[in-house]
Amino acid sequence: MEGAALTRRGLLVGIGAAGGAGAMYAAMGALGLAPSEPSEQEKEFVPPRTGDFTLRGKGTAKVVILGAGVAGLTAAYELGKAGYDCTLLEARQKAGGRNLTLRGGDRLTELNGPAQDVRFGEGVYFNAGPGRIAPWMVTLDYCRELGVPIETFINTNAAAYVHVNDRTVRARTARADMYGYVAELLAKATNVGALDKTLTKDDRERLLEFLRRFGDLGPKHAYEGSDRRGFTKYPAIDIGTPLDAPASLHRVLAAGTGRAITNDFGYEQATPMFQPVGGMDVIVAKLTEAVGKERIRTGVKVTKITNLADGVEITWDGGALKADYCIAALPPHILAKIPHNLGAEVTAALTTPTPIAAGKIGLEYGRRWWELEDRIYGGVTETDLDITHIWYPSHGYHSERGLLVGYYATEGDAELYGALTPQDRRHRALTQGKKIHGEKYRQNLLSSASIAWERQEHIQGGWVRWPAFDSSFTFLQRPAGRVYFAGDWLTHLIAWQAGAMESARGVVTRLHQRVLQSP
Repeated sequence: MEGAALTRRGLLVGIGAAGGAGAMYAAMGALGLAPSEPSEQEKEFVPPRTGDFTLRGKGTAKVVILGAGVAGLTAAYELGKAGYDCTLLEARQKAGGRNLTLRGGDRLTELNGPAQDVRFGEGVYFNAGPGRIAPWMVTLDYCRELGVPIETFINTNAAAYVHVNDRTVRARTARADMYGYVAELLAKATNVGALDKTLTKDDRERLLEFLRRFGDLGPKHAYEGSDRRGFTKYPAIDIGTPLDAPASLHRVLAAGTGRAITNDFGYEQATPMFQPVGGMDVIVAKLTEAVGKERIRTGVKVTKITNLADGVEITWDGGALKADYCIAALPPHILAKIPHNLGAEVTAALTTPTPIAAGKIGLEYGRRWWELEDRIYGGVTETDLDITHIWYPSHGYHSERGLLVGYYATEGDAELYGALTPQDRRHRALTQGKKIHGEKYRQNLLSSASIAWERQEHIQGGWVRWPAFDSSFTFLQRPAGRVYFAGDWLTHLIAWQAGAMESARGVVTRLHQRVLQSP
């Protein structure tokens, strides 16, 4: 080897033989040959996640939160991350408020009504409160942050039904007919020159081409029906059997399907939508875990709220608690009835919004006939009956059993069902559902559970309605002394969990800024 040039490879092999792999790796690093951590400039860019929320700085105040619903839990969660000592007082026996999922073994009580023992089978659940989440809502950010798995909620399904004026058709048929005739009318108006003052010649041609596609019009821009309407026998080896020709324009308009086929047009309902895997209350469970169960005191019905010069005192039967601040996350009509020294203007503002009745029933079947016979996998049937909707489950496909929502009623219809016994609610819901699905709707029923939110003792309403978002609404955005107010009812997302969360985030931000600015 004398006189041979020493290469880097030869050097490294020799070092490795003498000192082992560690010595060889160190030598590689010294020679610039070992892989290294990427520099700050080389690291993959991760954009900020707009749903994330962090209070800057640490606070040390003690905060009592009235109500362990979604608003109260979110406030405690965010304040806890910033160092606050939070205690939640909840009048019900469990946290969650209107985020309520019923499972076998649960017991549901009502004001002035019999209790229900829930007998659903293993793995079957009923979201008695919120049931769907739009992708733009902050609720999904909390699902991601808390580790709540989500799945698609089928909000719109062409195979579901529209039942209006005693006529039942598939949703795809109702849409095809309405869109087709509307397109035909506009095409005719365009062809006869009724739009000449509005459209150029090129505009008219483009509009007619769009209408032809939108309404699936014939060569003379007439709606004659098409396979968009569906089939009595779908194509396979043969061409299939299309539905009969559409009814006349007069009959289609008389059917009044407008509301039913545009229900998902709004920003709150547009597809896709989502739900937590395993039930909506998984969100509550994760928030409770993050806050700490020991910080939530259930079965505590507050009897007095007292603003003090240096804090707030909360009183209940058999106890009292003093804190630096209070967040009242109760429904306004419930909060208004609690004695306090917050002032007459606060009471007047709290009594301005009115509670709205809402109710649901969950029907558990031993056979998923809607999949087997109707070929409906998720989605919602819209009706003009007092049941309003039928929701088909968006999970557990092809399972032996399943649960659908037999009605989701509000206001007058909800009051009608709420006034009945649970047994009579089920009987009425089955009678109405039979008008759409036939006798099978009343067969293979294993169990049911229904809720009338206006009859839930410490909630007494599905949500509230403001006569106008006026001075009372803005007044309650501000604290009354050391008492802050939070809930979906203080946002423009009333009845959504996202509203409760957004309100909580706003409140804890203002409270935290106040604490940091305090001497």
